Amino acid sequence: MKNILIIGGARSGKSTFALELAPKLGEPVLFVATAQAGDEEMRQRIEEHKRTRSATWSTLEATRHIGSQIMKKFGGAQVVIVDCISLLVNNIFCQYIDQAGGQIDAPLLEQKITDEISELVDCMVNTGASFIMVTNEVGMGLVSDNMMGRLYRDLLGKANQMLAQHADQIYLMVAGLPLPIKP
Repeated sequence: MKNILIIGGARSGKSTFALELAPKLGEPVLFVATAQAGDEEMRQRIEEHKRTRSATWSTLEATRHIGSQIMKKFGGAQVVIVDCISLLVNNIFCQYIDQAGGQIDAPLLEQKITDEISELVDCMVNTGASFIMVTNEVGMGLVSDNMMGRLYRDLLGKANQMLAQHADQIYLMVAGLPLPIKP
């Protein structure tokens, strides 16, 4: 069992690397997709991602509570790919902003994201499978000019740090190249 975190910027090759790495760790594979098709362009991106995955893999589309959903759909998978943590955090972020009518309760939002990542970590520990988690690194760019952008960056950074603590291996993706960070 290995837990691997793949982190990098947009279009850095994170998902491609995860797809290449998974069969080397074992079969069967469960692919956990966290994206929501909010518009036509995103729907097309999701369809393209589906075409790149092995037809033999199981897929779980889950936007929240992925740890408990993985446990239900697990089915003895040797490898679980979670693509991606960035969208998972965004799903939670958007849900609570919508419910609050644009007002943000930052401590509540932080707690909900911490709970979500803790549930995923518990799932990683209890399944015995190898996990490959894909996420964006958003702390190396410009600082957002608005509070919501900065809060998202901060909360994703916290989620990434929580997962990094439980990862045996971490790769930073740059221009399609995996740079080993941990161990």
